Amino acid sequence: MILREAAEYARRMAGIFPVVSITGPRQSGKTTLARAVFPDHEYLNLENPDTLHEALADGASFFRNHPPPLILDEVQRLPELLSRIQVAVDAEPRRKGMFILTGSHQPSLREGISQSLAGRVAMATLLPLSMSELAAAGKSLSREAFMHCGFMPRLYDEAIAPFDLYENYLATYVERDVNQIANIRNRREFDLFLRVLAGRAGQLVNFQSIANDIGVSMPTVKGWVSILEACFIVTVLPCYYRNFGKRFVKAPKIYFTDVGLLTHLLGIREESQISRDPLFGAIFENMVVMEAFKAKLNRGLPPDLYFIRDRSGTEVDLVAEQGRRIHLFEIKAAASYSPDFTKNMDRLSGGIDAIASRTVVYSGKDLPNGKSAGYFHFASLSRRMGELSLL
Repeated sequence: MILREAAEYARRMAGIFPVVSITGPRQSGKTTLARAVFPDHEYLNLENPDTLHEALADGASFFRNHPPPLILDEVQRLPELLSRIQVAVDAEPRRKGMFILTGSHQPSLREGISQSLAGRVAMATLLPLSMSELAAAGKSLSREAFMHCGFMPRLYDEAIAPFDLYENYLATYVERDVNQIANIRNRREFDLFLRVLAGRAGQLVNFQSIANDIGVSMPTVKGWVSILEACFIVTVLPCYYRNFGKRFVKAPKIYFTDVGLLTHLLGIREESQISRDPLFGAIFENMVVMEAFKAKLNRGLPPDLYFIRDRSGTEVDLVAEQGRRIHLFEIKAAASYSPDFTKNMDRLSGGIDAIASRTVVYSGKDLPNGKSAGYFHFASLSRRMGELSLL
């Protein structure tokens, strides 16, 4: 089993709060993390029909039969239990780490927590494996292998072929979670939507254009994007425009939470196809942006990450906010240094006084002492963010 960086945060929060909630996409390792960090807690999975029936039949008896400390897996299946958890927590106000809750999509779980457990719960989000976690486990892959395989733990623990994992993931987990939130009547249109969205990863979102390509309404597309975000299938990166006036765009960009699912949806079946694909740069950018999110979320930090683009089209791929200052990251798939990599940061820097640092993330060697920016290999992104006190 690969050790997860989020374990330290989860353990620390359980010493402060009576409830810890771990959310994230299916198969990201939430259950494994909870059981590894809290081995003395009884484990119950609400996906188990017998367990679910027992909880539905008599909630009071359920908790008498299964007193804390308790791990409740897939708790979004029965959010009504949260009110009973509140009663149990309030009965022992000094007790910490009583309940560990896991869930695979946000709406029902977050709504229940906000209503029943406000002030009693610490929230953790676990995304698929990070490069730093894989490196610590002694697993080193090429750039193309990372992009083809993705970062789902089962790929590395069980040596499953990427095609088999992601084809099954689409058929069982994505469709099931999506339909738990909203009944998708036309599966063919939704499948086409996923593939169209994959082709636009890292681009400014144009809901009307996507709707036209699929033949559905724009509100339908907006609703589907919201569902995918709620299920952790995609991550929305907002544009940073705070205090900079009207010369910056406000449309967000969308990335797939796991780059392996993105390449699967794009029809890439072999590692050798990656570098020849016309969307190679966008796939690489998707992978790097999500590494930044993992670095933040694994430490329990808010993912205050953005991109920036002015109305002339000058864009910097990633912006990390730190108080009133911002750190700029330009993402390039190339393996060779070029001074041109900083040109967009140079153009934007002229009108922004709040820039604290500038970094190029690329496929080459670390060059931390560049004249206008530091150059860092993409696998060094988490370390670079730590050096900038962003973690």
